[in-house]
Amino acid sequence: MVPDLPNPTELAIPAFVLLILLEIWWVRRRDRRAYEPRDTLTSLALGLGSTIAGALTGGLALVIAFQVYDHRIFDIGFVWWAWPIAFLFDDFAYYWAHRLGHRVRWMWAAHVIHHSSQHYNLSTALRQTWTGFFTPGLLIGLPLFWLGFHPLMVAFCGGLNLIYQFWIHTEAVKRLPRWFEAVMNTPSHHRVHHAINPRYLDSNYAGVFIVWDKMFGTFVPERDDERIQYGIVKQLGSFNLVWAAFHEWVGIARDMWSAPGLGNKLSYLLRPPGWSHDGSRETSDSIKSAWAARQPKPAGTASGTAPGTASPSFPSGSMTPAE
Repeated sequence: MVPDLPNPTELAIPAFVLLILLEIWWVRRRDRRAYEPRDTLTSLALGLGSTIAGALTGGLALVIAFQVYDHRIFDIGFVWWAWPIAFLFDDFAYYWAHRLGHRVRWMWAAHVIHHSSQHYNLSTALRQTWTGFFTPGLLIGLPLFWLGFHPLMVAFCGGLNLIYQFWIHTEAVKRLPRWFEAVMNTPSHHRVHHAINPRYLDSNYAGVFIVWDKMFGTFVPERDDERIQYGIVKQLGSFNLVWAAFHEWVGIARDMWSAPGLGNKLSYLLRPPGWSHDGSRETSDSIKSAWAARQPKPAGTASGTAPGTASPSFPSGSMTPAE
């Protein structure tokens, strides 16, 4: 029997609003620049637009999910033990979808909206995509339905995942106990993910469990000796909602139109953000490599990555010409 499951993110909206108001009161006593009114209003409006877009496309996404579920190999149902496994698998799928969202420009075009603020606070968490349905990201979660996890169960777990990620978008929380930081995604870890400092680019893609980043080599710890800068490599420079939601799609269209040859045109869609057929732009990998080359090398070593940095050659992923 299919239970009547609520939408957890809709139920959490009053708590989101209350926590944002509390954070504004808390942080502005210390730094009035932490919340910029126009930026906050833009984030809230983008969140509203994302909710509308989700309502318009969510039904079709469920149709696709049920089509795969009809060919499931196991009949798991809603047994109690399936819930934590579905949550874990959904978070694992989120890690890979998020990572590809920084490494494939097609997917980045939808995700960049979330990184486009130069501020980092709870309202930033509400900056969500309007166009995610039009990227291949949905495909990454389809194996869960094929295995036999009910689409409504997975959707509910995904909602809980998003609720968890809300509170980590803050500078008000510095560090949590070491055991928690070792396993879970935290404000410290996620600040690194939103940073545009070269040492931090394309790292910490986790949703709930930071262990995925540690397993797959994309974890970078936050340092206390370097102030984090937020936003995208080429800052948006506008509070225009439509431009924030679609600017990277416009950039892709322009590049594909002017690129010579089909291979180059497709590369502007499928390669990392910042890739260009003539090498005139920078990707996150090239930015990190150039930065690492400027760092003093440890005594007794002839070459290598600067201490405390991710390998500059590793294809992690927030390369952002626009974000």
